[in-house]
Amino acid sequence: MSFLAGGRVDAAAVRFRDSWSRLLRQGHGAAVSPGVLGPLVYRTAELLSRAHGEEPFDPAPAERAGALLVEAQFTDPVVLARAVELLQEWPASDGRGPALTGAFAAGWSAALRDRTLREQEAIRRAVDLARRDAERALYASETRFRAMFERAAIGIGFADLDGKLIAVNGALQEMFAATAEDMRGLNVESLVHPDDSAGVWENYHALVRGEREHFQCDKPYYRRDGEVIWTHLTVSLIRDEQGTPRYQVAMLEDITDQHRLQERLRHQATHDPLTGLPNRTAFFERLEALFDDPGPGARFGLCSLDLDGFKNINDSLGHDAGDQLLGAVADRLHSGVAPLGHLVARLGGDEFAVLMEGSQGPQEGIAVAQRVLGSLAPPFLIGDQQLVVRASMGVVEQPVAATTASAAMRSVDLTLYRAKKEGRGRWTLFDPQRNAVAVSQYAMSVRIPMALDRGEFFLDYQPLCALDDGAMVAVEALVRWRHPELGVLGPDEFITTAEDSGLIIPLGRWVLLHACEQAARWAARFGDAAPRMNVNLAVRQARNAGLIADIDRILRSSDLDPGRLQLEITESAMLGPRDPALQALHELVGMGVSLTVDDFGTGWSNLAYLRDLPVSGLKIDGSFVSELHASGEDPVGWRIIGGMVSLAHSLGLSVTTEGVETAADAQRLRAIGCDCAQGWYYGRPVRPGEITRRIVEAAGGTRADGEL
Repeated sequence: MSFLAGGRVDAAAVRFRDSWSRLLRQGHGAAVSPGVLGPLVYRTAELLSRAHGEEPFDPAPAERAGALLVEAQFTDPVVLARAVELLQEWPASDGRGPALTGAFAAGWSAALRDRTLREQEAIRRAVDLARRDAERALYASETRFRAMFERAAIGIGFADLDGKLIAVNGALQEMFAATAEDMRGLNVESLVHPDDSAGVWENYHALVRGEREHFQCDKPYYRRDGEVIWTHLTVSLIRDEQGTPRYQVAMLEDITDQHRLQERLRHQATHDPLTGLPNRTAFFERLEALFDDPGPGARFGLCSLDLDGFKNINDSLGHDAGDQLLGAVADRLHSGVAPLGHLVARLGGDEFAVLMEGSQGPQEGIAVAQRVLGSLAPPFLIGDQQLVVRASMGVVEQPVAATTASAAMRSVDLTLYRAKKEGRGRWTLFDPQRNAVAVSQYAMSVRIPMALDRGEFFLDYQPLCALDDGAMVAVEALVRWRHPELGVLGPDEFITTAEDSGLIIPLGRWVLLHACEQAARWAARFGDAAPRMNVNLAVRQARNAGLIADIDRILRSSDLDPGRLQLEITESAMLGPRDPALQALHELVGMGVSLTVDDFGTGWSNLAYLRDLPVSGLKIDGSFVSELHASGEDPVGWRIIGGMVSLAHSLGLSVTTEGVETAADAQRLRAIGCDCAQGWYYGRPVRPGEITRRIVEAAGGTRADGEL
């Protein structure tokens, strides 16, 4: 275990080690021999030091340290509370302190819980043993059971199948601050608490019906004096000799202190200690949850706020004054926005954010921004000085389905930057076009070649499914950029820039290579059950003189059958009969590669070109389906789609429709003769392992760990 930092002794680590040793060597209610205690002190300090300093952060050592204490009988909550204080006093440079503390406490709590569960299981087995032995030694069994029942440290109660309490032990009476007479005859269903977790009573009713033998949960109760206690509840079913349910036995462990400690730790991990507002962690958890299962038409709003000139306040008045100002700003933000049901959080420094769930449109985001700036307009009294504070805000208001959590944060940050750039002390509404330009400009700053060298690109795969039976017949490779500063970027944020700059050639080559290698792995494992691989071919790629050589080399190196590769050409890239690149497309088809026209219906190409292009299918652009929903039932729109399907079939082409998000859409498309569909109804873009899982499930098998 090292306490050196940069060649020097880490004073904070040494202080922690000494305090930790003193804590464990003090009395805690159980005798521990020096031969055990010394290694325990060293081992737990070593684990905590590793979790504190190693990169990247791994909570497992801290969890193991907490578990080791319980194994050595350090179960006094006072020891845990003091240990948490010591960890909080040991500063971590990257802000991992709350996570480290939480991991340690979680390990301690889990180990204590496991020990308690073992004791409870032993009790349950003893009860069952007493029942089975009753015929052979009724008197002896009753004596042993009564001793165990009365002297048990945990609360035990027996009830009939109607829920009426028959007997309770002393520990349970003490737990509820009630006498045996108070509790006897009470129905357990009268002990419902508003904070009961979902499914508690469903599990209970299943048990008394004989559908399950036992269940466990953490459940609060009201005592007779009105106080609330938290318990770990285990309810077991007792059957007679014929297996008929007769009684139920409940065993309750009082975990009130542990619950309160966990609540405090949870609050500390998710709230900013200076302002009391939710912190960055809590904010992003709430934001990401918004995108997990959005309802149809759901919208959201996001405001990012930055105080103008806050650094000058810190430099001129000191950090104490700056902290006071941040606290006062947080109070005004919370009082002005929280009553409207919006989440206000401090992301760090002088950065704040507001999340509006269920927004009704851009005007609501604008109204919140105006309300926020209005609440900050009056001067702040800090010490004996009045400070006038101005703030800049970026505002994003969009449908949830139109973006992702990370993309929304990038958008609001860029919008905030634009607000500051355009004058400060103002709000600016997100402009999709200007945002796209900003992202593209940033992406063009020599990042794409570097990203290719550094392995920052990766591929997700979206299923294409047959409409007649829903089988996955192909997947489309979709490139993503794990940008070190902007997060994960979708193709819409950098492909146009790559095309304009010519960088689409090396990027497209990379996509083709990795997509073909993945397709070859699936083909080798699943044979004919493997999906075809669809890869987009940009305009510049289609006209690149080295296209044929590139694809031939990639197919050979990946050992992929050309028939398993289909290239998608956008309608804008459709080539006329005299286009010199048309010969290259014919050569590709001659190699066995198939071609399809992507985003069909969005361009102005001469449809007669379809007779000259060696394509085997069309993909109808998803905007046709989405616009039908936007305008309600539109029989004309469906007739347009039907006309395109008929046109394609008359030319001997298969048809895939994009943007299919509901079963009704799929049924309608199936009825008009469309062959395949692609969209969120059939699956979002996912990692290759998820596609593997779907292939295995379709075949009725089980995927081996680690195989793609």
